Amino acid sequence: HNSIPLLWSRSQIITVASVYSQVSVITLLGSIRHYNSLQYSAMPLIFYYMDISPPARSVDLVIHELGLTVQYKIVNLLKDEHLDPDFLKVNPLHTIPAIEDNGFVLWGSQPINTYLVSKYRKEDSLYPKNLQNRAIVDQRLHYSNDIFYVLKDTARPLIRAGKKPSPEQLAKIKDIQENVEKLLTGQRFIAGDTLTVADHSYITYLDILEVLSPTEDKFPMTKQWFARCKETMKDFEKVNKNGADLLISMVKESLSNG
Repeated sequence: HNSIPLLWSRSQIITVASVYSQVSVITLLGSIRHYNSLQYSAMPLIFYYMDISPPARSVDLVIHELGLTVQYKIVNLLKDEHLDPDFLKVNPLHTIPAIEDNGFVLWGSQPINTYLVSKYRKEDSLYPKNLQNRAIVDQRLHYSNDIFYVLKDTARPLIRAGKKPSPEQLAKIKDIQENVEKLLTGQRFIAGDTLTVADHSYITYLDILEVLSPTEDKFPMTKQWFARCKETMKDFEKVNKNGADLLISMVKESLSNG
């Protein structure tokens, strides 16, 4: 038995079939399918990320929540590695995060998070199967994408070129901060009273938005929610702290220059 290969070709199966009885071959084929499926499922999830990226940290939080085995591949945005030809083969839109799951490629933090939870989590509280509950989570996820683009349009020129935020950009950030407080009215989390992937999408943005537009404790429900997420999310500090601290320090330094 030790000489039997893990992955079998069709010709090998036919050769074995000519020697063994039909019953033995049926049993053998079942074992082959089992071993081949194990080999296939054992391939680790490949995760393209950099911890300075809030969306990448969002996915990393969900990965830790699910306890997945992951092969991390750092894509250094500060060195424009997202424009390298090898990465463009993974994501021609040159954004992170991105994943490869047994040959399936997906990018964008919101679809990645919903995909991972749907595939790897039997219990569905993070992304509910109930149609109306899921619709609320999806709605919040769509708005988190709006938050991302406001942050990107503000922070990227600030960090790369020292361009200070315009009054219009700061007004958009203040609107976001007010809207998050509204979304939390009467509930413990962004999409209801239980933690969902919507919270993972929002939590990595709020600290950097606070640096750009200090709220001075104006939004108590947001402050309580942030603390609640830190306590509830698995490995929150481990996943979020280094990248968040680096991004915050870069933004603060850029704001103080000139």
